[in-house]
Amino acid sequence: MSDGTALAGPDGGLRCPWALSAPEYVAYHDEEWGRPVHGDDALFERLSLEAFQSGLSWITILRRRPGFRAAFADFKIASVAAFTDEDRERLLADAGIIRNRAKIDATLANARALTAWSPGELDELIWSHAPDPAGRPVPKTLSDVPPVTPESTALSKALKKRGLRFVGPTTAYALMQACGLVDDHLETCVARRAPSEARAHADQRLRRVRATGDMGPAAP
Repeated sequence: MSDGTALAGPDGGLRCPWALSAPEYVAYHDEEWGRPVHGDDALFERLSLEAFQSGLSWITILRRRPGFRAAFADFKIASVAAFTDEDRERLLADAGIIRNRAKIDATLANARALTAWSPGELDELIWSHAPDPAGRPVPKTLSDVPPVTPESTALSKALKKRGLRFVGPTTAYALMQACGLVDDHLETCVARRAPSEARAHADQRLRRVRATGDMGPAAP
């Protein structure tokens, strides 16, 4: 039984324990989780999938991701916003996704809300909540990784204030982890970014925030 520290994977490299709980997790952990994601459509996909994951394990969503992408037009915001009542009924009958009525309705409503935003605005809002990596202790075990943070709470409030649904603080933090706003790979994990890379992304984020005149997380 793991004590929450990194474990040796198939190649002998140490990884976060959750990455070894299912075969599909290794590639996701090594190549995607914690890597910076930018672009409104890409972030809309991650936000939508994290919402569908609520109450379920991530592996359930990961195994259905191809089905989700096919069902939701590759999560192109403009395309999903144009879905009709017939599309909604199609989604409710699609065995390739999670057929949860509230989550499907939230995804459609979120896409429609986002069409009123300026290009890049979703990216800017989400990344404005990325904390300075220099101020975050490096997790040594899974118990050092929080389920929610002040930044994720602020992000959740900012998204809700702009009319988005299914974006609670825990979902917001999962989004931050998945999209590289934070690096929660354990200290000895082979997938952990080098401090210089993390610093470079933090500096890039600060330049974007300074350009908008907003030096901190969006107001609740």
